[in-house]
This record gives sequence, structure tokens and C-alpha cells, in this order.
Amino acid sequence: MERSTAIIGLALILYIAAAPVHSEYYSKSKPAVHMEEKVTHLHFFLHDILSGKNPSAVMIARPNRTDDKSPTPFGSVFATDDPLRTGPEPTSEIIGNAQGLYLSSSQDVTQFTIVMYIDFAFTTGKFKGSSFGVFSRNPVVEPHREVAVVGGRGKFRLARGFVEVKTAHFNGTSGDAILEYNVTLFHY
Repeated sequence: MERSTAIIGLALILYIAAAPVHSEYYSKSKPAVHMEEKVTHLHFFLHDILSGKNPSAVMIARPNRTDDKSPTPFGSVFATDDPLRTGPEPTSEIIGNAQGLYLSSSQDVTQFTIVMYIDFAFTTGKFKGSSFGVFSRNPVVEPHREVAVVGGRGKFRLARGFVEVKTAHFNGTSGDAILEYNVTLFHY
């Protein structure tokens, strides 16, 4: 008798687990509310520091190669929480931070290139709480380069645009860099 009760109990559990679920796909579309597109220009300096006791970027993965002595060898992945400052000086005002990842993507050390996904968030001023995202190839050795803005949040919702990047300072031994950012954002 116990065995038949157990079998009936198991059958009941399987029946309940296999019972059809009735759900309905939900979708609601509304006509777009006309919003006026804005253009915002930003200028700041990103301080990417790999050296010292409190680096703002750290290597989280490295290829298994012993012949590459570069501070940023090909295939290395870095996590970053770089300060955004009003000037190139390490004491200039912090206005936000750049958090994300970058990958050393060039095998040719003379053509050092990274691929980056970084969110540029503002912590002060009229854009406090807003950010824009960059996902782009960045040929670091070029004196003037451009990276793509792929989105944003807060006041930069639906952002698209580009960033012109110039290297203000680079230390080839430590990998430390100070980069000047001129940003053009189109957003609503």
C-alpha cells in the first residue's frame, strides 16, 4: 500500500509540474512623443593610472607569454575606474569616473591599440547622475583619434556621438596615461 501511495504522489507531482502555463505575450506601442534632439559638447581629462599603491586600472587577465615585457601586453584585459578631471594635473577637480574594461588588441607593439567598453559617469555639476558609454577601437599611438559613443543614461539618454581623444601624457614604462577628451553627444 505504501508503494502505491508513493507512486500516486510522484505521479501527482509530475502532473502538476507538467501542467500547461497560460500566459499572454504583452506588447504595447505608442506613437513617439516628439522630443527635441540636443547636442552637448564636453571637455575633460581621463587619468588612467596603472602604477603605484592605488592604481585606477588593473590587469585582470593576461596571456600566457613570457616574452612580452610591455605593461599592457597583447591579449591583456584591464578593469578601470579612472577619475575624470577638469584638467591634466593630478590635483584638478574630479567631475566623474570612467568604469569599464579595455583589451590590448594589437600584436604589433609599435601600433598599440585597445578595444574599450567604458561608461563615463558624472558625479558633479549639471550632468550629475548621467553617463554615456563608449564601445570602440582606440589606436592609442595615434596623436588624434576618435572613438564611438554608443548610448547613455540620465540626461544623455539615447546618446550617440563621438569622442576625439588626445594623449596629454604617457609613461611607456608604467603605462600611466592622461588623456584629453573632447566629446560630442547627440541625445534627447
